[in-house]
Amino acid sequence: MLFNLNILRSREFDVPVIAVGNITVGGTGKTPFTEHLIQLLSKKFIVAVLSRGYKRKSKGFLVVDVNATSRMVGDEPIQIKSKFPSVLVAVDEKRVRGIEKILELSEKRPDVILLDDAFQHRYVTPAINILLIDFSRMITEDDLLPYGRLREPASNRDRANIIVVTKCPREIKPIDERIITKDLHIWPYQDLFFSCIKYGELTPLFSGVVAKAKFLPDENTGILLVTGIANPQSLRDKLLQTTKSVVSSIFPDHHPFTLKDMEKIADQFESMVATNKIIVTTEKDTFRIIEIENLPEVIVKNLYYIPIGISFINQPENDFDKKILKYVGENKSNFELHSRKNKI
Repeated sequence: MLFNLNILRSREFDVPVIAVGNITVGGTGKTPFTEHLIQLLSKKFIVAVLSRGYKRKSKGFLVVDVNATSRMVGDEPIQIKSKFPSVLVAVDEKRVRGIEKILELSEKRPDVILLDDAFQHRYVTPAINILLIDFSRMITEDDLLPYGRLREPASNRDRANIIVVTKCPREIKPIDERIITKDLHIWPYQDLFFSCIKYGELTPLFSGVVAKAKFLPDENTGILLVTGIANPQSLRDKLLQTTKSVVSSIFPDHHPFTLKDMEKIADQFESMVATNKIIVTTEKDTFRIIEIENLPEVIVKNLYYIPIGISFINQPENDFDKKILKYVGENKSNFELHSRKNKI
């Protein structure tokens, strides 16, 4: 309300800023979506990423190094940095200060700054505000905390320039798209897209472990699914397509795994009666697990993860990608022209 009344002010920057976020508590796929933007934009532009570093033990502005720990900077920034080592990734709970620091320290000024999990942080006015909505938990059918999972009223979706419904069935029906479009009351200034999860190959976490099949089709294969994310149901559903024997060990979102946790997981795994069995976790969870010293050998030998990405559904000629590239390209050119005029 204070922002809407202009009592609290938002700051605009002379560099394109793209915010990705949601108005629900976790689980909409912000990290893979941010990674999609990095992969798209870094081919043509200098990209920087700013996150708050959720549940980190440190404070203030920090540049994320490839050797940083999740406890220092958060698991999501570590994941992004490990996949895009040449991209500047930083964390700061104060986004305005974080952007200022990035612009001060960069040897090459970034052409675009991505704000991860920033839809509800209004001290910065982004050039493009991207709102992600989970297909299985539509905000129009949810309630505010503590009764539901909304951080703010669903009507605040009006701030978004782009709305993406994530985690859709790959074969989503046109009638479902029309119903969602109507329920969301899309304004003329807004664009609506639909996306689904794109699963990668089953990958061993530790080197030296022989990778097993992408997905083992034998219905007798036992899988122990270990997760510390907000909504692991989509991964569980994916695994259930290959075997009926999926046992879940669910921890809270961003859970800081301990050796004691791993010992209990090892005991649970060894008690499974299946002859052929593995432990599967998410890519994000691996960055908290791998930091634990003296992991049980049974974990090291049998732990796999499945990387994920996003894929747009029923999207003619990559409309989303073209829209983002066009905006950043035009505004980068405008900034460079403005800078040259100031120097003359």
